[in-house]
Amino acid sequence: MEILIKDGSKLQVADNASVLEIAKQISEGLARNAVAGKINGQMCQLSQKVNAGDMVEIVTLKDPEGMEVFRHSSAHVMALAVKRLYPDTKLSIGPAIKDGFYYDLDFAKPFGVDDLPKIEEEMSKIIKEKIPFERIEVSREEAEKIFTELNEPYKLELLQDIPAGELITIYKLGELTDLCRGPHLEDISIIKAFKLQNVTGAYWRGDEKNKMLSRVYGTSFPKKSELDDYLALIEEAKKRDHRKLGKELGLFFISEYAPGMPFYMPKGMVLKNELIKYWREIHKKANYVEIETPTSMSRELWEVSGHWGHYKQNMYTFKADEDKDYAVKPMNCPGCMIYYKENMHSYKDFPLRVGELGKVHRREASGTLHGLFRVRAFTQDDAHIFMLPSQIESEIANVLSLVEEAYKVFNLSYKLELSTMPEDHIGDIEDWEKVETSLKNALHNLNKEYTINEGDGAFYGPKIDIHIEDALGRTWQCGTIQLDMQLPKRFELTYIDADGSKKEPVMIHRVIYGSIDRFLGIMIENFAGAFPLWLAPVQVKIMNITDKHADYARNVKEQLEKAGIRAEFDDRNEKVGYKIREAQLEKVPYMLVLGDDEMAENKIAVRHRKLGDLGKMDLADFIANLKNEIETKEIK
Repeated sequence: MEILIKDGSKLQVADNASVLEIAKQISEGLARNAVAGKINGQMCQLSQKVNAGDMVEIVTLKDPEGMEVFRHSSAHVMALAVKRLYPDTKLSIGPAIKDGFYYDLDFAKPFGVDDLPKIEEEMSKIIKEKIPFERIEVSREEAEKIFTELNEPYKLELLQDIPAGELITIYKLGELTDLCRGPHLEDISIIKAFKLQNVTGAYWRGDEKNKMLSRVYGTSFPKKSELDDYLALIEEAKKRDHRKLGKELGLFFISEYAPGMPFYMPKGMVLKNELIKYWREIHKKANYVEIETPTSMSRELWEVSGHWGHYKQNMYTFKADEDKDYAVKPMNCPGCMIYYKENMHSYKDFPLRVGELGKVHRREASGTLHGLFRVRAFTQDDAHIFMLPSQIESEIANVLSLVEEAYKVFNLSYKLELSTMPEDHIGDIEDWEKVETSLKNALHNLNKEYTINEGDGAFYGPKIDIHIEDALGRTWQCGTIQLDMQLPKRFELTYIDADGSKKEPVMIHRVIYGSIDRFLGIMIENFAGAFPLWLAPVQVKIMNITDKHADYARNVKEQLEKAGIRAEFDDRNEKVGYKIREAQLEKVPYMLVLGDDEMAENKIAVRHRKLGDLGKMDLADFIANLKNEIETKEIK
């Protein structure tokens, strides 16, 4: 019979051939690396039989879906180990996740991280047994009977979520019987390296009204070296945790009196203000104007924007002016619409680029709050661009150029993702096609590589999301460029065209940092707190060897500060070696050690936190070097 393979070519295979047999026919190497397959786009076991005309794809561990199968199978191995050691444990769900897997389990007795080594040992035994997965198709009645006999209440509840008539599959792994769609590995012995990492509490189905279960996290790899590299990366990430460094470096803290709302300390404010200063510099150069809109506005505004009806549960609302409803703004966009409407506009005003560093507040669930990464109050570096339809491509290009300039300063690489029209879109399909084509043309003309995320655009328009990669290879979605086909209509925005008629402008929403607070947290971890000179809260730490050098040190500090350099003088009665170590821990870029020789020669002894001793130099030359490093925003 004839089938299709991934590249679109046709292949003659034996009748009733399995996905694995097809892989072997293509190449023995492909078959050795295969872990699953796809038939007509649906994931399946390697043992699955194919039919004539099917589109067949072989999935290996190099594919994201392949690693998902690998880790989901690892979760089942862990569940079997748990069942062998703790037979009374009830199973709920055990999915693969990014970099690992977890299983939510209802233990009959107290369970914690100290129990993990015992489970790991049992997992090793199971893997050596090379127990095969067995896939069984059953009716709903059969499934209910099986899990009733096994006394698995969570599986019985999950069964109720499967639509009537949908195929129900059960996978067996030794003594373990689990409700699962699959697919799974044909050979669990390829799980060469794994590690159970943590145990946390998790409410069944995420509902605090339900029972608290134990969520056991783990990770697995086909090679021990890959596991070692991953664990080393995790340890490095722990050292870089922005919450830990934020406290150690005196940057910010979160108080129990304002959960999710950061308190910035003086050094943290220096960082934040430098980010804002740079933002203002590049936006002024790019011909943006800056505005500020009120923190709270009346209900009527949010009804026009659509937020009152669709987003009210995430907004902080209150009553004022004789019981009139107000809301603290969760985003800046509606305020900018009011700014636009305040004056008449002509086509000659376009493109009109309007920026706002607006403080916004969103009611996030307490369990989701995480340092600066997930907060309830943050500053968003919004901008809205009002333009003619003919200016879409050039304005997208301008924004992407600004993105390139901004991220290059932080030595960040990034990838672009174009999200297209979703099912619940508003507006005419023709309009969507036009603006999507404009976005694609802009990316193409700039020679930008991008992926397409079909159907994931905002309901009001397509968007380009910008995913940055940090020093540890982690990706973060920060910037975004969105074409809005909703707010100009809702707010009845118009301009006078060349022929004197009133028309509706095209509008772009865009951010570069996204949330300045979140971006700051990312940069803390990216630089591990060792910020480039232009960002460093303290740029130079001055140290005297004895008290007789103190006046000279104060004079040096004064000259540095006159030159605009952020300097501190450590005049404590401590040994200079101790002061240097303290400055290193504070990650200060430059240290000046001043003693008899420096005073006699009217020089300074310079140390760099990474490069070490740089020798003696004139203070004027040192200041000139620092100014150049700050101006160029060099990273070293």
